[in-house]
Amino acid sequence: MTPSPIIVALDFPSKDQALAFARELPADKCRVKVGFELFVAAGPALIDELHALGFELFLDLKFHDIPNTVAAVCRIAADLGVWMLNVHASGGRRMIEAAREAVDAASHRPHLIAVTVLTSMTAADLAESGVTDPPAVQVERLAALARRAGADGVVCSAREAARLRRAHGDDFLLVTPGIRPAGSSGDDQRRVMTPREAMTAGADFLVIGRPITQAEAPVEVINEVLVSLARG
Repeated sequence: MTPSPIIVALDFPSKDQALAFARELPADKCRVKVGFELFVAAGPALIDELHALGFELFLDLKFHDIPNTVAAVCRIAADLGVWMLNVHASGGRRMIEAAREAVDAASHRPHLIAVTVLTSMTAADLAESGVTDPPAVQVERLAALARRAGADGVVCSAREAARLRRAHGDDFLLVTPGIRPAGSSGDDQRRVMTPREAMTAGADFLVIGRPITQAEAPVEVINEVLVSLARG
């Protein structure tokens, strides 16, 4: 297992583009993430091909449905040999427990992570859906729910990582998207941090997309991030 905390988000519209890019990456210095767009375009066969390149894989499909359905898809995802998969914490305790039971029974047991509040969302976005608390409060509420239901950790903004680390200890995984190396554009992410800030706050894994995938020298960006973390 790679000791690197970097997870590169392969946000490409096609299998060929994703694999061409992945072949340039050092599998010993990062993991990769496959999300909705790429998975729908390429299908499960892509997972096998990325595994063949030596990558551990985070399947980021954010399952959210009735408990039986989520359990079934988590079981299938586990059988694909993925390193990590996720569900929406807002699906509730019974759904998360069903997902946990499914991965616990699998021959290959991936990390089960629950999504709290998407890093693109602001307080105004939450209010429109009926949540009047600030994002940080809602993140804490959903993280506590996920922990009680048996999730291994949560997806959260790095801005909430320090409070969650204090509340849940070192054995609760914190996966932080919205990571932007110093000088990078925030794009559509609202609650962002640099890699060093996020790790200092308590993050375990850093999801980095466009700052790497759109860089002229992606491997140099990965190396620069790792150097910055080593200095920290």
